[in-house]
Amino acid sequence: MVLHKGVSVLSKLRSRLFQQSNLDKSVRWLQIQTSSDLDLHSQLKELIPEQQDRLKKLKSECGKVQLGNITVDMVLGGMRGMTGLLWETSLLDPEEGIRFRGLSIPECQKMLPAAKPGGEPLPEGLLWLLLTGKVPTKEQVDALSKELRSRAVVPDYVYKAIDSLPVSAHPMTQFATGVMALQVQSEFQKAYEKGIAKSKYWEPTYEDCLSLIAQVPLVASYVYRRMFKNGEVIPKDDSLDYGANFAQMLGFDSPEMHELMRLYVTIHSDHEGGNVSAHTGHLVASALSDPYLSFAAALNGLAGPLHGLANQEVLLWIKSVVEENGENMTTEQLKDYVWKTLNSGKVVPGFGHGVLRNTDPRYTCQREFALKHLPDDPLFQLVSKLYEVVPPILTELGKVKNPWPNVDAHSGVLLNYYGLTEARYYTVLFGVSRSIGICSQLIWDRALGLPLERPKSVTMEWLEKFCKKSA
Repeated sequence: MVLHKGVSVLSKLRSRLFQQSNLDKSVRWLQIQTSSDLDLHSQLKELIPEQQDRLKKLKSECGKVQLGNITVDMVLGGMRGMTGLLWETSLLDPEEGIRFRGLSIPECQKMLPAAKPGGEPLPEGLLWLLLTGKVPTKEQVDALSKELRSRAVVPDYVYKAIDSLPVSAHPMTQFATGVMALQVQSEFQKAYEKGIAKSKYWEPTYEDCLSLIAQVPLVASYVYRRMFKNGEVIPKDDSLDYGANFAQMLGFDSPEMHELMRLYVTIHSDHEGGNVSAHTGHLVASALSDPYLSFAAALNGLAGPLHGLANQEVLLWIKSVVEENGENMTTEQLKDYVWKTLNSGKVVPGFGHGVLRNTDPRYTCQREFALKHLPDDPLFQLVSKLYEVVPPILTELGKVKNPWPNVDAHSGVLLNYYGLTEARYYTVLFGVSRSIGICSQLIWDRALGLPLERPKSVTMEWLEKFCKKSA
């Protein structure tokens, strides 16, 4: 009987030890699984083979399917309306506006993790969404935020390269110079020189892109402090997320400004692939230029008045309206000023878009932010009045396909309200935001093995002969 009890106890003990061993294994597996779930690189390693197979199938089964006819107007009109570029991270609908991996801006605001309940989405969350096509958890976003902070280190020679320029140089010139200097540390360039296999191109590209996204706020804030704050640089704060840290390094510690920067970076990050900055980054990268060279090229396109520089022009124009008519102008005075601008051969900045045919949803979400935080600001009220006045006038002209406001019509007024009044700098903010979209697509360009971009060009004589033959 005693022996039987001893065996019984020993058996139970073994059973418990076995169960504990299995439990320990389960916990270890869960820890490994959780670690993998939180790592963006591991997520991409799983996704990329699926998408590579998807592209192969698309090529083999649908390669000869026609997407439309090219007209002379398209050739002469800057290739508008041509469908000729693969861009996975976002898609622009003329009526609905931008969708990030299928999600509208209101859906992103609702579904992506925020720093606090009811707050604006964290840019890190959008980066995860653009790269994986999946809405991240707060834990995944926090892990990515931590990784970006660890990568946010800029060598001294980058700052020295910027310092070699006159302080009066345009902020975008200084910013692009800093990005070019960062190129010295490109992992893709080093791997390519060593003879890396084409199937592995995406991995050093990933390293460069994540580092670039992490580094550009430091370079951009350095330019701002150098130009406008006597060179008094503010170091990064490792307790803050991407958007808040950027605002903090610029010199703005208001919680509302941190929220605005999160919103700003998120909505400006990507706008499908046909716009000048996105297309330029893709085009240069198609030659296997590394992400730093590609993004620097994109910034130079963004600096044009018909692209990213427009947000600077909007605030300057709005201030000119106030200088001539005062803050409390009547609707008739505002109409007169709009007509005066148009009759002088200029455009009303902030209205119209090359693709959109309705009010830009990026404008709408900024308006909602203003209604929540600064409803009585005179410049915001002027922007609201312009929303009522300008579209009917542009419609009356009959030459504008889209008379509605775009993203640039609103951003400058919000930044100005919180103290970032230097309009010449606004395009740099745009550039920091755009790094997230351009770099996300660039990783997929490499993963999918997209080829060198090389469209066919023709002369006017060729077009004339072709049209004559067709007639």
